[in-house]
This record gives sequence, structure tokens and C-alpha cells, in this order.
Amino acid sequence: MALSDKKFNSMRIAAAVVVALLLAACASIGRPEGGARDETPPAFVRSNPAPGELNVNRTRLDVWFDENIQLDDAFNKVIVSPTQTQSPVVRSLGKHLYVELRDTLIPNSTYTIDFADAIKDLNEGNILDGFAIDFATGSDIDTLRLSGVVLEARTLEPAQGMTVGIFSQPADTAITTLKFERVARTNQLGQFTVRNLKPGQYAVYAINDVNRDNAWDNSEDIAFYDRLVSPSVEAIVVSDTLRNANDEDSIVTRPGVAYYPNDILLTWFNENRQAQYLKNYTRPERRRVIIEMGAPSDTFPELTVVGGPLDGKRLTDHALRHATAGHDTITYWLRDPEILAIDSLTMSVRHLGTDTLQQTVWQTDTLRFFWREPKKKEKKKDKNDTIPEPAPTISLQVLTKPQHHIYDPIRIESQTPFGRIDTTGFHLEKLVDTTWVNVNIPAISPDSLNPLTKIYLDFEREPGFKYRLTVDSAAVADIYDVNSKALKHEFTVKTPEEYANLIFSISGQDSLPMMVELLNKNDQPQRIVAAKDGKATFRYLDPGVYYARLWIDANDNGLWDTGCVTDSLQPEEVYYYSKKLDLRANWDVEQTWDIYELALDTQKPYAIKKNRPKLKKGEKAPTEDDDTQYDEWGDPINTSGSDKSSNKNNFGGFGGLQKTSGSTPTLKK
Repeated sequence: MALSDKKFNSMRIAAAVVVALLLAACASIGRPEGGARDETPPAFVRSNPAPGELNVNRTRLDVWFDENIQLDDAFNKVIVSPTQTQSPVVRSLGKHLYVELRDTLIPNSTYTIDFADAIKDLNEGNILDGFAIDFATGSDIDTLRLSGVVLEARTLEPAQGMTVGIFSQPADTAITTLKFERVARTNQLGQFTVRNLKPGQYAVYAINDVNRDNAWDNSEDIAFYDRLVSPSVEAIVVSDTLRNANDEDSIVTRPGVAYYPNDILLTWFNENRQAQYLKNYTRPERRRVIIEMGAPSDTFPELTVVGGPLDGKRLTDHALRHATAGHDTITYWLRDPEILAIDSLTMSVRHLGTDTLQQTVWQTDTLRFFWREPKKKEKKKDKNDTIPEPAPTISLQVLTKPQHHIYDPIRIESQTPFGRIDTTGFHLEKLVDTTWVNVNIPAISPDSLNPLTKIYLDFEREPGFKYRLTVDSAAVADIYDVNSKALKHEFTVKTPEEYANLIFSISGQDSLPMMVELLNKNDQPQRIVAAKDGKATFRYLDPGVYYARLWIDANDNGLWDTGCVTDSLQPEEVYYYSKKLDLRANWDVEQTWDIYELALDTQKPYAIKKNRPKLKKGEKAPTEDDDTQYDEWGDPINTSGSDKSSNKNNFGGFGGLQKTSGSTPTLKK
């Protein structure tokens, strides 16, 4: 430590006294009706045991404030270190609250009761954020701290109410075998402070502790800091601005301390370790059976017919199989008439499943798929009615809109899998002046995601021209030899002038592949492109408001990949363009984007944030045109960032979680 224990404790007590006097001087005792609104959170008055008290043997903490208070979700927000087996009892009445610890106190230990943002005043709801009380059961008290912020890795949303914990035994298996030693809870901005640490090295994690056991289950969200940290403290001089009755400001200074590190960045992810099991099985119609699995897999289940003329036969020999991405929902279109005739179809299903040891093993179930033909309402027939019922047909649907995008092929969908396609029954025409002119029919290709029931026709489309697609009746038949109805569809290809084009010139990273997503107002991807030579180009965009997100595609697979704790693998890094993009027709927009220009926790535009801090009464949220980032009290955050090596004292709003330009970030995730 930078200070001796004796000197440090003296400064700590002196600083606490000065803070208490300042809070008391600024406290709002009351105001006449119609006066200024109270914007001051409750001020600490006293507690038993007192902050920093030694040799404590009582399991109850009593705290008094200068005004009436209320607790907000104390069960989840109030957290105790060392971690407790039994949850504490937390109650408030008037200006007083108490905490009853139900675990036996550990000798010679420092206890921290961290209230996070659970305390607020009764009338205005002003939050007392980051309030904590510490005491020791022995003759010494530990005083070091570490702080930072937790964000969701994929969306950079602040992680609210997440548990941050540390281990002083940084073995690789600690997170999978041990409970946290000391913990903290993140506030509305995802900020945390783990208090009252001994000198030493610590491994830092954050988890979404669903079962509140202060340990990680591999199905829970998790973040980890991939190097050990050594907390330290330094003496500093703190400046305060005081305002007197004449509304005049004066600057006073006082001794203080600063704790490091105060800029730890954790990005949480989920390993997607879902238990594998047979989730559901259905037969929604006679010709189709569906198997649903509990988790994605690269292996298909094996279905074997039981009983009947096809006993022992693989279903895939008598059906067409289609699976969603990940193979977690598999549809089998039954083709064999002998199977179709069975109302109660029994099959043996051999599939992968997760056993009690969390190992994936083969399992076998025998399932029965029932189908009963719905009763048809009998129509009263006229004696002279000799018209036969029409032959069954299938309907084709064109997925192309009448105002056709310049970059889209024609997409056609069938109710049932395609069996036969006669291209001579397809006709394509273009309207030239007032005359329809034949266009050579392009190749017909199966859709890559759903090849059984979707096809597309891609051809050179002339902007601004009107086209007509005609499909003759019986030009298409499904696998059951049912013919299609006739189809006619007209559409007009949009012109380039109806679109906007957007080009990003990206700096800060030039050695790894990058993927850029264009987002809508709901933070949902609308278009994805790979950045090439530092540029990401989006052509033919509909006019409107967009936002942008980028990820470092470290393995160059075109997908955002999550992390893995056991392999010490962080999720792929994500960055947001900090401004909205209001694109208009016939515009070419070029934007420069330095992904390291702003601190990571200030990059995401407020308009598309979902985990927004609560605003105080009477406050309005920032508008979309306001690019300023705000903290949970509505105050602007310092977005200039802080470099841990050169600006260690910049703690404002945790706005200093910044990466330097180049391939090596200041804060390694």
C-alpha cells in the first residue's frame, strides 16, 4: 500500500468527518410549499456499528439518515461480503433502516454491507447510489477496493443488478468449483465497486446469479477479466465547490484517497450450454411430423419406424427432412403411402441428450405420432347436382412486393415441398412503353435456408421498369403429385434515386476482419457487410433512421461468437457508432468511424438503449438529436475517456473505459 495503515486510517476518519459535515451543511431539512424541488439524496447520519468500527460482535446493523427513506428491491440489491449462506433481513422505517445477518460472524474478517442504489428518499425518490457500511470482527480492517463496469458483450447494454465477485485463489477452476469470497452488485449503469479487500492479487468475474448462491452455473451469464488485478490506494487532494446564501461559489480542498484499479471492463456473455433433450414431438398434419430438441446440435436424431409394413426402416428413406439452423427443429415430410395411411405412427427416436453428469450421450425414446382426419361437414346435395368436386391444388405465393428492391431476386414459396418444376410454364415479361416484351426466364434455384418449399429466380433487373411473372397451372407439382394453381404477379423495380447509400471509413483496427451491422430503432440488424480495406459499404438502403454496430470477427467466419470461460476465450469485441444516421432518398453519405474514439460504455446511442437508468421526477430523456451521453442522474458523462496509465484519477461516470488505437486495447476484455 502507498500509505501506512495508521496514517491511512487517520486520513480515512478525517475524510469521513469532512464528508459528513459537508452533507449535513447541504441537507434539505424542509421547504415551504411551492419551493425548489428536493434533488438531494438522503444523507448518512450515524450507524451502529459505526463505519470502520473494529472488534464488532453484533449481527445487526442500524443506520440513520437525515430524512425519511424507502428501500427499492433490497432483497436483490443489498449484498454482504464475505458472501452469506442465508440472505440478510433488510427493513426500513422512517429515517432508520436495519440489516440482520443470519450467518455466524467470521472472526478477524472485514464485513461490507453494500446497498448499491437500493436507498432513496421517501418523497422525491432521490437515489443514494453506492452507499456501503464496513466493520471488522477483529482488530484490523481491510480497506482496498476495485471498480469498473459490466456491459453485455453483444449489445453493450449496461448490466443492471449483476453480481461481481472475486477470488484470491486464482486457480483456473475457481469459478467452476468455489463460491465468491467478496461480492458487489452493479447499478443502473452497470458500475460496481468491490470493497474492503486485502493486499494481493485477485481474479474478477461477473455473473447473473439466478439462484443467488454466489457461484457460477454454466447456464448463467458470465464475464471475466483475463488478468489478475492488484488493488492499491493513493493519497489525493479533493476539491469541492460550496455555494453560500448569496449564491456565491467558493472552492475548498480536503485530503482524500483514490482506489485502483477503477476502470475494469467486463463484458458478459452466455456459453449457450443448454441441456440437450427431446423437447417436443408433434404431427400437425397427416403428411408431416416435427421433432424439437432442447438445444442446437450438429447431429440429427435417428428415427426408425416401429411396426407395420415398414418396421425397422429409417424414416429418412421414406420422408424428406428439413431442419432449422442449429438442427433444433426438424420437420419430416412423409412420402410413403404406407406410412401416410397409419393414423398412429410409432417410431424409435435415437437422439443426443444431457445426462446427470452434464455429459452428452445417446438416448432412445419410443414415440407415437397420432393423426385423426377432422370430420368434414356434409353439404346438402341437390338431386340434380352432378358437378364433381375439383381436384386438389397447391397455391404458390410470390414473396416479392409490388415495389421490388433493385437487389432482390423473385422468391416463390409453396405450401408443400416442390416435387416437379416445368420451367416452360414460367413466363417473364417487361413492359416497354405499352407493350409486354418477353424476357428470357432465368435459372430457378432452391433457397439456401429452405430448399424444400422456396425457390428464387435471379435476373438482370432494369431499374424503373415494370415486370410480369406468369406461372401456368400444373407447371409445378409437389412431392405428392398435386399440381399448382396458375399464378400472375406484377412488380416494378425501384430506381437508384429512391435509395440512400452509406459508406463507413473505419479506423482504429486494421489487422483483423470486421463485420458491420446496420440497425433499426429497435437495435435489430437490417443489413450486414464485411469491412474491406477499412471501408464498409451499404448500397440501396431505404430512407429512414439507422444505427450501426461493428464486431471484430477474430476467426473470420462472418458470425459473432460468444466466449468460453474454461478456454479463457473472450467474446468477440463489439463497438457502436455513437450517432444516429438519418438517411434520405438519393443521398450518398460517408462517415468516418474511429472505433476507439469514445469510451466503450458511452458509445451506444441513448435512443436504442434498453437498460436505461431511471430518470428523476420531472426530468426528460435526451432526444435523438442530442449526442451527449448521460448518467443515471441525468448529468452529462465525461466521454473523453481515461487512460489507466496516465489519467488514473478520472473516475467520472466510469466514462473512462477506453481502448487506445492500435491492436492492443488499454483495457483488455
